[in-house]
Amino acid sequence: MLIDIKSIQELLKEKGLKITPQRIGVLEAIYTLRNHPTAEQIIDFIHKTHPSIAIGTVYKTLDTFVKHGVVNKILTEGEVMRYDGILRHHHHLHSEDNDEIRDYINEELDEILREYFEKNAIKDYQINSITLHISGKSLNKTN
Repeated sequence: MLIDIKSIQELLKEKGLKITPQRIGVLEAIYTLRNHPTAEQIIDFIHKTHPSIAIGTVYKTLDTFVKHGVVNKILTEGEVMRYDGILRHHHHLHSEDNDEIRDYINEELDEILREYFEKNAIKDYQINSITLHISGKSLNKTN
């Protein structure tokens, strides 16, 4: 994903959030690091260029972003919280051998899941979205 400050500013404005250097820095980190970074990875990245941004500010910014739909939180099987800057609907492939999370977009799968749950509704439950978390191991030995 190409990092464009103007796009980041527009996204923050669209979500009703004040545009601050800290918020821009956190989104830049998420988009640059790509692989669903942890808060610690985001902090390390930010401190390379903005060492004065407090750790607490980063955590508060991440919470604000999740609350306002700027990023999504992903809890891994190892109970590690990761952050996803891609808002388009997608699923996740979690590699057990290196803890990498890759995005998986498949509209046919989305349709199959939607149709399945239309036919097999869960009693007393309204489904708003369905996102799969698929765990496995990479068969590509070059990774």
